[in-house]
Amino acid sequence: MAESVRRLLGKPGAVDLRPYTKLLPAIEAEEEGLRELSDGELTEKAIDLGYAELPYSQNDLVSLCAVGREAARRTLDERPFDVQLLGVMALLDGHVAEMATGEGKTLAGTLAAAGFALRGKRVHVLSVNDYLARRDAEWMGPLYAMLGVTVGSVSEESTVDERKQAYGCDVTYAAVSELGFDVLRDRMVTDVDDRVVPEPHVAIIDEADSVLVDEARVPLVLAGAAEAVAADVEMADVVRGLKPRLHYEVDGEGRNVQLTDAGIDAVEKALGGVDLYSEDDTSVLPQVNLALHAHVLLQRDVHYVVRDGEVRLINESRGRIALLQRWPDGLQAAVEAKEKVAVSQTGEVLDSITVQSLVLRYPTLAGMTGTAMSVAEQLREFYELEVAVVPSNKPNVREDHGALLYATREEKEDALVAKVEEIHKTGRPILIGTQDVAESELLAERLRAAGLESVVLNAKNDADEASIIAEAGTYGAITVSTQMAGRGTDIRLGGSDMTDRDRVVETGGLFVMGFGRYPSSRLDGQLRGRAGRQGDPGDSIFFVSMDDDLLVNHAPETTGYKTTADGEITDEGWLAMVDHAQRVSEGQLLEVHRNTWRYNKLIDVQREVVLEHRELVLSSGQGDRHVAADRRERHEELVEELDADEVARAAKLITLYHLDRGWTDHNAFLSELREGIHLRYLGRRDPLDEFNREAVPVFKGFLDGARARAAESFEELEVVDGELDVSSVGVKRPSMTWTYMVHDHPFSSALETLVGRLKGGRGTSNGD
Repeated sequence: MAESVRRLLGKPGAVDLRPYTKLLPAIEAEEEGLRELSDGELTEKAIDLGYAELPYSQNDLVSLCAVGREAARRTLDERPFDVQLLGVMALLDGHVAEMATGEGKTLAGTLAAAGFALRGKRVHVLSVNDYLARRDAEWMGPLYAMLGVTVGSVSEESTVDERKQAYGCDVTYAAVSELGFDVLRDRMVTDVDDRVVPEPHVAIIDEADSVLVDEARVPLVLAGAAEAVAADVEMADVVRGLKPRLHYEVDGEGRNVQLTDAGIDAVEKALGGVDLYSEDDTSVLPQVNLALHAHVLLQRDVHYVVRDGEVRLINESRGRIALLQRWPDGLQAAVEAKEKVAVSQTGEVLDSITVQSLVLRYPTLAGMTGTAMSVAEQLREFYELEVAVVPSNKPNVREDHGALLYATREEKEDALVAKVEEIHKTGRPILIGTQDVAESELLAERLRAAGLESVVLNAKNDADEASIIAEAGTYGAITVSTQMAGRGTDIRLGGSDMTDRDRVVETGGLFVMGFGRYPSSRLDGQLRGRAGRQGDPGDSIFFVSMDDDLLVNHAPETTGYKTTADGEITDEGWLAMVDHAQRVSEGQLLEVHRNTWRYNKLIDVQREVVLEHRELVLSSGQGDRHVAADRRERHEELVEELDADEVARAAKLITLYHLDRGWTDHNAFLSELREGIHLRYLGRRDPLDEFNREAVPVFKGFLDGARARAAESFEELEVVDGELDVSSVGVKRPSMTWTYMVHDHPFSSALETLVGRLKGGRGTSNGD
């Protein structure tokens, strides 16, 4: 009934599965005949589907699913469930399939990818990390082979030749970040043959909510060698001596910090009597602010860890090390100075692309995840994707208990430890989800003090995650983990010893406990979903306290409650406030996503103009034609002295250089403009309008300016040893390039949020 109402109202998550369900009997009817075929004959049957049309007709869809099911049975010893085939069909129709943890998303994605590939579409299966991309490509390799489809994978360690080979396959598995870095590098090539990523056709995104929502606003960056940002150790030492509330104040949401008058005096004195607000030297105050933000707002083992003498960021949505991820360079250097480690390599940004812009390059987009409905509105708004809710193969019998609310963290901790003691006596495996690294380690120590040994999974030991998760369902196991999203491994009752499964089932299955609610209900759902796999028994419960960050930052009121003797708050009104705080948090995350999308729309339009022109220069001689028209005499002179090909080569390199150099400078301008644009609201001006008003005119002369500079350089070209020496006019590529992801400033959206609230209060629909 609920699904019918959703369809009637056009609500997200209303994809009708009935047309797919009607095909299931026909698919099953083909099985007996297919089992009589040899492996070669089955492969030929799959290849014959290449003559079908997309979208598949009902008959062709039946054949594809039947052949895929039989091929999976032979190669993987896994016969796809009917619900997995529903997922396959939903993916082939370009939807996001919501399939619960343990329901076989990987196999469903494989059959859908093969279905697209058999029709000649190039398919990229995008995951959240290298490990999953490599694992799934190897794991599903035999199935792809039997279906006549080639498969490859790309990882951080892949060479250029290995990347070309992988992208040349029918289906390519890659972490979304690694694909983005390859796209950025391809945009800088000076020879068509140096590109590795082919034209995009189809993207199937694993953990779609994590990629398309959590990381949608994260810029992937290509940087080139430039003067390094110095880590100011002296500034870090000065800030380290400041005292909270006396020298600085932190805002209510913990996203911004500023010096008090006493703090200003203390810093100026410590720096030898400087004037922080002097117009003669404006460089000192920004350095102080960066050092202060690094010292106060960024906490070790919460936002980052120090490993092997390096500051490594933690992905907040997955609780693991974020490889190649960093803050904008000044803040990164400030954190490194705070921790007294060597400053990391830095440079200027040559180009960047958000994850959202990256995936929107694909004409066909589909995805799969266990928690899509929570972000169905966003998937529709930003990607025009609809969610197909696929039922589980067996009914979910997990019991989800309401949250238990306590006055203080200590009382919450006491209650959780008592619950663990109670459950552990029965032998039930227990999984405890925490917010960050520090919390997981402190809680594990608290359990140890109570005589309860646990295994900890967090960003410090994420290399061992597969083995830890594999044993988390064993009899008597206690596992403490940071966020479980993107782990890619199911918790099986009994662990690797399947003979122990029945004993664990008899205890009641996995008991999941959350040590605090997450900023998003979707993350809560991902933790809960670790129990109740494939009809297994299980329970879940969350322990919350009034001093949790979620409530402190997002609840309207956190005083005036009554408690029981052990500190529990049982009043329904206060319990409802926990849900309210989470909804406020989700609203702020959505507003940040929406703001990023709005600003990047203009940037993407400008970038596309540059890329289209660059392609003409790269592959069709546009640069040579322009310099021939702009510097006719010099062009004719050089052609006569050397030859047309040599002149065209030099013209291409010069033109590409000035296009790329110009875009790097323009990108820096846009970044600087974006950083400070929200201050315009204080002058009663709309920040987005102001951004467009300044960014559009500056770009209008971009192509003409690059062409003019290229003509000037061409005029001054020197001939050295019978060749045109482009370096004689300053044309050179960066001596070194590298890639990373820019983690949001923890304080970057504070004013954006304020602006959104103020405008919302004035009844304005635009949240900028």
